Amino acid sequence: MTQARISNAPVRLMDSIAEISTSNRGCVVVSGSHGGLSAALYAIAARPLLCVFNDAGVGKDEAGIAGLELLERHGIAACTVSHMSARIGVASSTFDDGIVSHANPSAFALGVKIGQQVRVLAIRV
Repeated sequence: MTQARISNAPVRLMDSIAEISTSNRGCVVVSGSHGGLSAALYAIAARPLLCVFNDAGVGKDEAGIAGLELLERHGIAACTVSHMSARIGVASSTFDDGIVSHANPSAFALGVKIGQQVRVLAIRV
């Protein structure tokens, strides 16, 4: 896990969302994981300010982004980057190269925009 501080919220990079813990509460977590339901469960337990995932091509029944809605129901901002912009499983690629493809209403409220670079959104949050 890599960490930095950008703006007011600390930013944590983790290749797998399974690395998240309660010590990440209130942080911006940039992961290499897909944005599915199983990934969302890890974030719910940790309560980050914002969680960034990979959309993994969205997939059948939107499985790659299904966690965004679940996280919204728990009051957690979340978004995904396009699988074509960042390597799945590599948080540094999500941070350096990721382009936001989907976001929940809580993420939009923080200023996240579709088409935005993750590097830029992390500075603003």
